[in-house]
Parts: sequence; C-alpha cells; structure tokens
Amino acid sequence: MAKHRAGDRRIVSISIPEDLAKRLDRRVGKGREKGRSATISRMIQESLDSEADERSEEPRAAARSARAQPDAIRVEKDTMGEVEVPADRYYGAQTARSLLNFDIGEDTMPRSVIRAFGVLKQAAAKTNVELGQMDSNIGSLISSACDEVISGSLDQHFPLRVWQTGSGTQTNMNANEVIANRAIEISGGSVGSKTPVHPNDHVNRAQSSNDTFPTAMHIAAAEEVSHRLLPAVRHLRSALASKARDFRSIVKIGRTHLMDAVPLTLGQEFSGYVSMLDANISRIESAMGDLLELALGGTAVGTGLNTHPEFADTAAGHIAEKTGLAFVSAENKFAQLAAHDALVAASGALNTLATSLMKIANDVRWLGSGPRCGLAEIRLPSVQPGSSIMPGKVNPVIPEAVIQASAQAIACDTALLQAAQGGYLELNTMLPLAAHNLLQAIQLLGAASTIFSEKCIAGLEATGRGPELLQSGLMLATALAPVVGYEQAAKIAKAAHASGRTVLEEALELTDLPEEELRELLDPEQMVAPAS
Repeated sequence: MAKHRAGDRRIVSISIPEDLAKRLDRRVGKGREKGRSATISRMIQESLDSEADERSEEPRAAARSARAQPDAIRVEKDTMGEVEVPADRYYGAQTARSLLNFDIGEDTMPRSVIRAFGVLKQAAAKTNVELGQMDSNIGSLISSACDEVISGSLDQHFPLRVWQTGSGTQTNMNANEVIANRAIEISGGSVGSKTPVHPNDHVNRAQSSNDTFPTAMHIAAAEEVSHRLLPAVRHLRSALASKARDFRSIVKIGRTHLMDAVPLTLGQEFSGYVSMLDANISRIESAMGDLLELALGGTAVGTGLNTHPEFADTAAGHIAEKTGLAFVSAENKFAQLAAHDALVAASGALNTLATSLMKIANDVRWLGSGPRCGLAEIRLPSVQPGSSIMPGKVNPVIPEAVIQASAQAIACDTALLQAAQGGYLELNTMLPLAAHNLLQAIQLLGAASTIFSEKCIAGLEATGRGPELLQSGLMLATALAPVVGYEQAAKIAKAAHASGRTVLEEALELTDLPEEELRELLDPEQMVAPAS
C-alpha cells in the first residue's frame, strides 16, 4: 500500500474492483469533501468509532492469577477430601472436582452469569455487614474480590461447563471459592487456607445455590437485554424507519403468495417492518418486569432459612444500585425456585423477535434478488464476494446470517421450554441449560440486529424496477371490480395475461368506459390508500 503526506492528511493508495469504484463515483461523485475519498474516510471513521463505543461499554480488565510458581500445585480440601489444584488458580476443591466430573462439551458458563455472581455476592456481603451478620473487614475483602469478578479480570478462574448439576451448584461454589481465595490473597493470607475468608461461611452467607443461580440468571438476562439487545433492535428499527421515509413515494406491485397483487409503496412495505419491531420492543420491555424480580433470600427451598428478615430486600437494593436496573426481591420465593415462568416469557418475546427478523431478512433478499433476472427492486450493499467459482457474484450474505442466527435463537427457545419443565416440587434442576439458551438467544439477536442495520439496511437503495413493472401488473384489474363487477374484471385480467397487453389496453376493448375514467381507475398511485 503506497502512502505519503499532504499537509495534515495522509494519502493512501488502495486497490478496489473497477465496478465498485464506478458505482461509488456514480453515488457520491468526486472531490475532497463529498467524493470517493471522503466517503471511504467517513466509513473508516464510523467503523473505528463504533468499535470504540463497544469497548467503552465494558472495559477489558487485565487478567489476574494467584501468585505461584509456574506449574505448581496446591492441595485444597472439601467435605469429600483432598484435591490437587493448579497453584495459580483461585478456584478450589469443588471446582476442580467439577472439571473432572462434568467434562461434557465445550460450552462454558456465560460471562454475563459470572459477572452476575460477582454482583450478587457483593450485594450479599454488604447486606450481611449492614445487618450485623458479618465482620466489616471480611465484608470489605469480599467486596473487593467481587469487583474483580465483575470487571472480568478473574474470568480465567471460571472454567466450568454449562453441563453440570441442574441447580448450578458447581458454578455457585466456583464463585464462592474464587472470591474467597482472592479475598484471602488481598488480606495477605495463604490462598486455599480458607482464612480469614471462607467460601461457604462468608461468601455464601445467607445464600444457597438454589436461590443464587436463579438470581444470577435474572441479573445476567436483564443486563444483556437492557444494554445489548434493546439498543440493537431500536437501532435496526430506526434504520428501517429511515428507509420507509425514503421510499414513501415509490409505488410498486405488491405480492401475495409470491404472485402479483395490487400496488403499494415500497415505503409502506418497510413501514410494516418498523411496526413489527415496535411491537417486539414492547414485548421485550414487558418481559423485563418479571426478570427484575429476584430469588435471593429464598435459600434452599424458598423459606429464607439462615437469613436475616431484612436480607432479601436489602440485598436486592444493593443489586439495583450496582446495575442501575430496578431489581426487587420477589414476593414469593417458592415460585422463583421451583418454576421459571419469567424466563419462559422472556424467551417467548425473543422467539417472536427472531421470527420477525427472519421475515424481514427474507423479504430484503427477495426484493434484492437479481441483479438482472430477479425482482431487483432494491439494491443491497456489497460486503463479501459471493462465490468461489462464479466471478463477480455477490450474495445477500447479511440477511442470510441474520436468518441463521434467528433460527438458532428459535432453537434456544425450544431448549429453554424443556428446561422450564424441569421444576419438580421445590426446585428446577435444569437451570444451567435455561441460562445458556436464554443468554445465547439474547446475544445472537442483538448482534444480528446490529449487523443487519449497519451492514445492510443503512445502505439499501431503491432501483427503478418496481415502478417499471407497475403497468404490467394484472391485479390492477382489482380497481375495476367495483365499477364493472368481479367477473368482468377477472375476464379483463385473464385477457391481458393471454395477450401480453396491459389491463388498460384490454379494458378499453372489453368495457364501454371512457379512456379517461379507465386511466383514473387504473392509476396505481390511487390504489395505495382507501378510495375517497
């Protein structure tokens, strides 16, 4: 790549396909302010700004390991005996056992769940201190360690698979062990000694896996929906609304059953997509209400055994303060532990969104099919070479990716429904499966919405193809039916199809109506709204 400077600008020579350069010149012209160079510079700047925005949402924390010699081993104990643990890992005996017992697949617990455990363990420690249930120094140590879990600097110490015990006990203990050992290290103690901070007696004080894992699921899902999914869907909705405005005066033939129908505007077609996303946003926002109710404080079966009477409400308040979301303690903890209807409702809303995205993406690639032998009513941005054998072919790769991500999200809903049915008596025992699938669906649909809006919808252009086809549409005869009757209008349409002529030309021969009246009746622009 050749380059040199001109004042405060660097001149960079790049190679792009000739047809792409010609299209770019036709679109933007030439010149420093609005031409090809300015357009490419702006695209690069917007891409870099977008990446910067993504990084600023959750800064990457430097990974931290326990102080130890390379390849050193320490011995930790739990109620089942001794276990060897890598000395530079903060996890303990129960996590090490889980790695041996549950070597299933490669799916590890989602990062958002680990962060949520950091949030809830910190809230529990602060609450226990405030309620006189824990020494303030121990509480401070735990809180400091939790901050590192929340930041992501301890992610490498959470290696457990999704596929473990159905209550998520191993992940809860993984969090307890990591937080305890890091707190011990902060205090100057010996990692693995359980002094001065014990994973069960202190980090897990007033908690059970049975209420912490459901709480972590709700925190993780609510944060992902609020900070990733909803902003992405709103962005896509705005991009589609912009196109609906741009295309509002472009009249084209509608299609039902993939066959010619009566006219509408391209803007009306896109307004349907906008309305679909508006409804999806409302459904997701509604489902958020149930996700903000937390099980924490229910402990083993929902009774709150071993908790202070004010623990649940106080801890929920701390979680709300930390996350900026309106979390509250659930009124009935028994339902929160035994059933997970809130997750089913949220997943149902995601399932509907996935269905909507599939419909919109499929429509976009149908309307953009061609470029010469398809519908070709819109032109999609070219982002990838389309074929390894057919030179110059460009495919609708972004819509295809969105369709696949949506299909996987629908599959996630099916798996979550199975998980939600795994609640027997006082406890659901398919929680990791539920968390994995709900969060995967959220992440897939959020990312798919983002790339769909930025790499496809924003760059869509209408072609002249839609208006060109108008007069050849046979279903223009529909506008004649109120005047000449359904059967006569059908005769005109069939005659036009057989002869290859227009509906107007056949109507002039097959009716006694004046040409001026027929032209008015068959004006496509008069067919896109109710008759006056």
